[in-house]
Amino acid sequence: MGDTATMTIREHLPAPLARTAGAVRRRLRGLRYSYAQLPAFPPAATTPVRMLVGPTNSAGQGHAWAQAAKTLPDVDAVAFSLHRKGQFQFADDYGVPLAWFGQPRWQRAQQQYVVENYTHVMVESLRPIFGARGFSDASADIETMLAKGINVSLLFHGSDIRLPSRHAKRERWSPFTPGDELTDRLESQARRHAELVASLQLPVFVSTVDLLDDVPNAQWLPVAIDPAPWQQAARPLFSGAKPVVAHVPSNAKLKGTEEIDAVLTGLHDSGVVEYRRITGVPHEQMASVIGDADIVVDQLRIGLYGVAAAEALAAGRIVVSYVGDAVRHQVRSLAGREVPIVEADPDTLGDVVAGLIADRDAAAERAAAGPGFVAELHDGRRSAEVLRSWLISKETL
Repeated sequence: MGDTATMTIREHLPAPLARTAGAVRRRLRGLRYSYAQLPAFPPAATTPVRMLVGPTNSAGQGHAWAQAAKTLPDVDAVAFSLHRKGQFQFADDYGVPLAWFGQPRWQRAQQQYVVENYTHVMVESLRPIFGARGFSDASADIETMLAKGINVSLLFHGSDIRLPSRHAKRERWSPFTPGDELTDRLESQARRHAELVASLQLPVFVSTVDLLDDVPNAQWLPVAIDPAPWQQAARPLFSGAKPVVAHVPSNAKLKGTEEIDAVLTGLHDSGVVEYRRITGVPHEQMASVIGDADIVVDQLRIGLYGVAAAEALAAGRIVVSYVGDAVRHQVRSLAGREVPIVEADPDTLGDVVAGLIADRDAAAERAAAGPGFVAELHDGRRSAEVLRSWLISKETL
């Protein structure tokens, strides 16, 4: 109530007074944190190699890669993440709310904790590690860590490095159009990040193979999941009264949710399927939701597969998505595996889903390849091997 009242008063103040009032309010809020107990930091490990990854923990992958790294000899790893209100939280080893991320006292403690306790830091999406100190990226933090002898690498998840203009030229169904607010913002960010990647000359990892077009010198660090909950929550395929088709619109514009909704709502209304558009479900409950579906439509616009598709594959669901020939070829080349996702695009989705329902034995056979694919590429073991080359020097191999 107090914050709402303050904003209402400031809206009616002259601009100079409003800025002064805002500055005073921030200073008073800072005093409150100055005397509060700092959020706890994890105990320091004593292994020869100590890795920190953060601060985005996108789709819980920072924590998943940390867990994978800990399976390597003499390696300990910790995932740090920034906690934002209104966003689902994934597992991490420690985190800090946005209010603390901007406080100098916590920032100094975080910097001291990191530089004194870690040999390796993986910076996600070029976001600052030491807090919001007025910098738009992690360059200053990286400079500090390198000066302290820390091995630093960069990790990109997708829109943080994918260049929309390049994607639009490559992909027929690209969601990126010049003049669009999201496209222009991501274009600017990707160009800035690409320049920093070139200037920093650090090891770079990407979580999906399509990003190798944007960072050719990067290594593919496969997304990692625990397959067990997804397998345990899955019911037998086509065991319900009507085939259930699910879609999770985590990013509606990039996933092509408008087209997916139109097609699947039409099939639902005609009685062919039961369409479930999944929103507002915490990640820890998602396995049971996906496991209760027969077909999962992931996305139709980007040309990749990521965490959500891997989870549905682990559950033995029939996954339909626009993967694209280039990504399929890359995975075949890098891993010797065929991606067991049924290909579809905005023009073909309706026919593809109808075909899967018409030939359920063939569809189930395709789905049966999913768990093995995930076990080989996405249960964390392959991710650990990719990290090995960065974490463990050749002299100690």
